[in-house]
Amino acid sequence: MDLHQIIIVGGGAGGLELATSLGRKLGKKGKASITMVDCELTHVWKPLLHEVAAGTLNTYEDEVSYPALAYKNHFVFRLGRMDALNRELKEISLAPTLDKDGIEYIPRRTFKYDTLIFAVGSQTNDFGIKGVKEHCMFLDTRAEAVSFHHELLRSAYSAHAQVSPLREGQLKVAIAGAGATGVELSAELHEAFNQLVKFGIDKLHQDNIKITIIEAADRVLPALPAELSDKTLNALKSINVEVLADHRINEATSEGYITDKGGLIPSEIKVWSAGIKAPDFLSDLDGLESTNSNQLVVKQTLETTRDSAIFAMGDCAACPMPNTDMIVPPRAQAAHQQASLLVKTIKRRLKNKPLPDYRYVDYGSLINLSGHTTVGNMMGNLMGKSAGSFMIEGVLARIVYLSLYKMHQLAIMGVIRVGLITVANILTQKTRPRMKFH
Repeated sequence: MDLHQIIIVGGGAGGLELATSLGRKLGKKGKASITMVDCELTHVWKPLLHEVAAGTLNTYEDEVSYPALAYKNHFVFRLGRMDALNRELKEISLAPTLDKDGIEYIPRRTFKYDTLIFAVGSQTNDFGIKGVKEHCMFLDTRAEAVSFHHELLRSAYSAHAQVSPLREGQLKVAIAGAGATGVELSAELHEAFNQLVKFGIDKLHQDNIKITIIEAADRVLPALPAELSDKTLNALKSINVEVLADHRINEATSEGYITDKGGLIPSEIKVWSAGIKAPDFLSDLDGLESTNSNQLVVKQTLETTRDSAIFAMGDCAACPMPNTDMIVPPRAQAAHQQASLLVKTIKRRLKNKPLPDYRYVDYGSLINLSGHTTVGNMMGNLMGKSAGSFMIEGVLARIVYLSLYKMHQLAIMGVIRVGLITVANILTQKTRPRMKFH
């Protein structure tokens, strides 16, 4: 009897946790064959990419190898980018893989499935605004975050050696979008500039550098509680980050952003983090139902509406919230919860039993502003249903924030390896600078 073939497309936080868990519980016991597909060879937790961009996190120390994880956790890893689906034949197609010179080194391949799960996450949405693709940097992938870091260093070193006066926006950073990524990036960049000054880049004084966040809504973190937004705004003001709320960007140029308020916001270093969408290839993928933002529409069971053999989870899924007209928000905690549910779902599917429904549980939100502070709101789900919502900040919030990453590491690497990594980091943190200078 052939093994049930499970393919997971996407090795982000949710997809990797799911592949690891299914490998341990089904693959190891020979109850199913689990394959995970991703276009990268390594994984970095996406909420940390803003730290990679600022250079306050060394990606080579925190990335994990997909092939190594697959070997240790009894699933198969395939390198490639999915670009086609044939539901009738129950197979996916991976585009040819090219090297940096455009030379093909892995040909197009197809893989059969019995159960297909999409966990491809999301990417930044430029909304078709003029000049954004040409003049802005994005932080959707490790490669983009590393590229931004190199650009930041190039700008700093160039300005340090420059004899002529600095251009108006030469050392000014403008971030489009005051969601978690934009806010946290601004704080990390403030710390990065401080480190560069500390290590001798003396032109980076307050008169030359400026970090600005531009947000179309009337406050930072518009999707989160107002109290959390207010505390975050006060923290940003304390480190001289400028926030321009209620400003819509009409155009991006090489010199800066042009908003609906008129005039140019000078900035030669521009980041776009305003809004997300699912990858474009999901739009009308062999007849699967999708939204305007390319998300696959799913039932409460996370099955796609037009094919019970195909599931979607995380940011790429439009999952309804019961008794509302809303969908589950694109947050890391939702992907983690859905990964846990899908482990149960697949077990029941193999036994032809009814599938469980997904119910989103909001555990609150945390915003880490580098070494300055961490603020957040925790929901009553952590303390019992009668506890309501409460604010935390400072050391306690920082500990909770760090624990979220440790929980992700535990899910994919296990207690022993995470324990050893943690001890090693503690022992070596005093031997290296706070920022990566290359």
